[in-house]
Amino acid sequence: MEKLLHTPEGVRDIYNVECGKKLALENRLKKTLHLFGYHDIQTPTFEYFDVFRKEIGTIPSKDLYKFFDKEGNTLVLRPDITPSIARVAATLFGEEDLPIRLCYTGNTFINHSNNQGRLREVTQMGAELIGDDSVEADAEMLAMVIESMQAIGLKEFQLSVGHLGFFQSLIEDATLDEEARERVVELINNRNYFGVEEYLDSIMVKRSSKEAFAALGNLVGGVEVLAKAKNIAPNSSGIMAVKRLEKIYDILELYGVEKFVTFDLSMTGNYGYYTGIIFRGYTFGTGDAVVKGGRYDHLLEKFGKTSASIGFAIVIDELMNALIRQKIRIVYTRKNAIILYDESRARDAIRLAKDFRAKAKNTELIKKSPEKGLEDYIRFGKEYYAGSLVYIKKSGEITMVNLVTGEQKEVNNNK
Repeated sequence: MEKLLHTPEGVRDIYNVECGKKLALENRLKKTLHLFGYHDIQTPTFEYFDVFRKEIGTIPSKDLYKFFDKEGNTLVLRPDITPSIARVAATLFGEEDLPIRLCYTGNTFINHSNNQGRLREVTQMGAELIGDDSVEADAEMLAMVIESMQAIGLKEFQLSVGHLGFFQSLIEDATLDEEARERVVELINNRNYFGVEEYLDSIMVKRSSKEAFAALGNLVGGVEVLAKAKNIAPNSSGIMAVKRLEKIYDILELYGVEKFVTFDLSMTGNYGYYTGIIFRGYTFGTGDAVVKGGRYDHLLEKFGKTSASIGFAIVIDELMNALIRQKIRIVYTRKNAIILYDESRARDAIRLAKDFRAKAKNTELIKKSPEKGLEDYIRFGKEYYAGSLVYIKKSGEITMVNLVTGEQKEVNNNK
């Protein structure tokens, strides 16, 4: 029984003010996505295993929550919502050849092998622009992320942008096989550039390639790093990738959000399905990225539709932590009015509650216990974020309490 009273490791209950603030935050972010013309979509919490199989490139199979249906099919709780959207876009919007803008909010589930206190269930809110391979689409996504962060009052926010095409050009020039690529990616993700050099030495990679990989650590910063990157790019695909980033920057200037962007040409992408630009959003108060995104031009092909696409996900739980630590107020209004009544005044209380609700006031009805004083209910109201309390006494007199200021006044309503 003791075990049933606790949640499993990696999941938690969210309640009271925190839950209210979380939903208020989601509503504010969603407004920005709607302002950019994105349409809501909901996909199932679990899918067939194949939607998240290894070739899709989300996470390793061992980190999925797997179970079976009655027919013996393997099902998984979604670890990521983008492949589900790709499946929908390929099946339900298969014939559509104009861009489709979709946005969602949903929980994702990852069975982290090494939990390290990380949540296994998190809420993600994201957007996907399907069927548009343009540089304008890339810029729209980045601008929308930045405007979402501004809308919730985040001022210290940085969007780190890279391009897989540039990184891939270095891999190709060094003629690295899959195993070598994985080792190099691991070392670079740990910012261990000396380790990269040592490893490339051990597998006899040519000098120019070694120097290019060693220089990656310096290719982080403002728009000026793009000129350096072009000098290092070993082939035309690398140069094209950097030129695309330059064009994106020009469009971000039109949006007026370029100061929030830094470039990082060492980014390798956390999901295997990314193909073009990749980006992560960072702020103070959390060790992990609060936004993750990128272009995935070949993901829909795995579900039968050829369609270039780009998307991102905001990790709501990480964002909440950051806002709390930065003392940024999440606007969550004191909503409820409490109507407290002595037993003989139920009729008056219900009539008043109906009147309040008709005026769109959230109203909580509480019958007063003879064992409790008014102060107990005032404390309760404050604790549960109510704004006001109206007490209808047996005598018909009314006490009105402003729970924000503590002010009380008596009204004689004895008719």
